[in-house]
Amino acid sequence: MNAASYVIPLPPQASLPVVGESGRFPVRRIWCVGRNYLEHIREMGNDERAPPFFFAKHADMLVPDGATIPYPPLTKDLHHEVELIVALKSGGLNIPAEKALDHVYGYAVGIDLTRRDLQIASRKKERPWEIGKSFDGSAPASALQPASKIGHPTKGRIWLTVNGKEAQTGDLEQMIWNVPETIWQLSQQVKLAAGDIIMTGTPAGVSQLQPGDKLECGVDGVGTLKVSIGQPE
Repeated sequence: MNAASYVIPLPPQASLPVVGESGRFPVRRIWCVGRNYLEHIREMGNDERAPPFFFAKHADMLVPDGATIPYPPLTKDLHHEVELIVALKSGGLNIPAEKALDHVYGYAVGIDLTRRDLQIASRKKERPWEIGKSFDGSAPASALQPASKIGHPTKGRIWLTVNGKEAQTGDLEQMIWNVPETIWQLSQQVKLAAGDIIMTGTPAGVSQLQPGDKLECGVDGVGTLKVSIGQPE
């Protein structure tokens, strides 16, 4: 079907730039892993014996490196969570962990921005987390590094600073579930496909953000990402 087949204009295709490529990576869905670093589980007061779980953000919530993100509505407690992003070039159901990396196109750095007060209120009422996790501008992401160039990182520093001061630091090898295990588990719940990206969880050190804050974060061997928090719209 072409654009003339629709009664309203087609929305833009969400995408990420790719290092060294003129073409972009089209993003289909954003999946996020909850509670995948032990120290973050402890700092949030959650059960460290419970397995990680998954939630989603909408693809049009991606924002690029260098962006200024308006402070979101309804919250007084916006938090940062730096994460390794995994981008898939193919997918399926029940992907075995030993074959999971065959489906990976590349890796990027992302931030899972979270309206923590709304997330906690939803959790107390046993309601979905969507209002706390899925909102405009909630998924800053860097350019993708193809796995064909950098391989599949299993260790390396992951970090975030706010206004030049270190807030989060950890190592990819501290993940409770590594990338192949994460893909395996998620593919049991949904049929993954090319264009899906997975945000793989955050280390300890999450903290509150204010308008005017400048964030810089990175994963060794993958890249860096800078964004700012602007005034509310």
